[in-house]
Amino acid sequence: MKPGTGRSGPRRALLTRRNARRLSAVCSALGALVVTSATLAPEAAAVDVQSKEWYLDFMGADDIWKISTGKGVKVAVVDTGVNAATPTLRGQVLLDEVPKSMAYHVTHDKEGHGTSMAEIIAGTGAGGGIKGLAPDAKIVPFRVDLGKLQGEEIGRTPALPKVIRAVADSDVKIINMSFGAGDTADGTDAAVRYAVSKGKLLFASVGNDGDMGNMPSYPAKYPGVVGVSALDKTGTVAKFSTFGNYVDLSAPGLHVPSWCDGTFTEYCDTDGTSPASAIASASAALIWSAHPDWTANQVLRSLVDTAARSWPKDTPSRYLGYGGVRPRRVLINKDIDPGPPDVDPLAAQNGSLSATPSPSAKAPSGKPTKEAGSANGPTSAAAKESDSGGDTQTWVIIGAVAAVLVIGGAGFAVLRARRNA
Repeated sequence: MKPGTGRSGPRRALLTRRNARRLSAVCSALGALVVTSATLAPEAAAVDVQSKEWYLDFMGADDIWKISTGKGVKVAVVDTGVNAATPTLRGQVLLDEVPKSMAYHVTHDKEGHGTSMAEIIAGTGAGGGIKGLAPDAKIVPFRVDLGKLQGEEIGRTPALPKVIRAVADSDVKIINMSFGAGDTADGTDAAVRYAVSKGKLLFASVGNDGDMGNMPSYPAKYPGVVGVSALDKTGTVAKFSTFGNYVDLSAPGLHVPSWCDGTFTEYCDTDGTSPASAIASASAALIWSAHPDWTANQVLRSLVDTAARSWPKDTPSRYLGYGGVRPRRVLINKDIDPGPPDVDPLAAQNGSLSATPSPSAKAPSGKPTKEAGSANGPTSAAAKESDSGGDTQTWVIIGAVAAVLVIGGAGFAVLRARRNA
């Protein structure tokens, strides 16, 4: 481990500022991963947490599940580990598919972060827990060092590049990485390219540093990884959401329920790009389940083509990328054209991460907003409309820049202080 890239050095500030809305589950060493058969059996949630999953209704989940539930698709959750014993994840986690060399403590999630991401993707909702957007998808868990491991755990936890390569050689289709940090130059970029060559679709959170320095976030910034920013329930990008040319898509990321900590006794109201990445991964799982013959390029292109945006498709926003994910739009269109199977829909961005900022977006009034790449641009706005073919409300994103984050009042009874992811 090189100084400044792991548990010590300048990056440590990023790893310890979780409560200040920093990077989502920051990847420190991108180091070792661990697995054990021992798990903590959590208590049932005190209330029905599903009533707080506003994004399910917002995205038209009831209509989506009539067409696809993610069945047949495996998602690798590379994170702090996944507690397979939570009521909503029982039967959803494929521990036998974790390589033995990476199985030490894989279900021992000290933070609750990886378990939360797994539930957001594929939770069944049993026991009043989180209902995932793709409830019939399956989770293959991997534990990496995100700055909280100690002693023996560090040495026995595989490095992120090794994990990515292992997933690439499996039949898992999607890799979710809800964390970010500075570039460690440890070979993760090469591992990502290898996974892409194997037909995998990789998603990562872009980070929670947009209003605190906007530090670049890896692995989201690596070519081949789909960087996901966070939206609120109006379709507005969160003020904290890190921005840049590597933001490819956006998804709900504010007031999303997740476990408060590794005791698994209560859920918290969470803000961050971590859940946004998980929701994007779940969206891809829904589409891939409905179209099993599609390639990763085609699944991603369908998300890009149907994303909610008001700016030209060929000028992605530095804040929202191509717009908000809308898997329902893909699933209800029986005649949708996924495009060529072997052409990367993000080739322009992947070929040049230093591309110029997006041009101005235009509001419905016709008045142009300020330059979409400006950190001082106007508050983005959004409205809801009735979607064609049903009464499900979908996003019409009007702007493309950071908004003042408005934190809602109540929250839920079981939710204590808002946790940042």
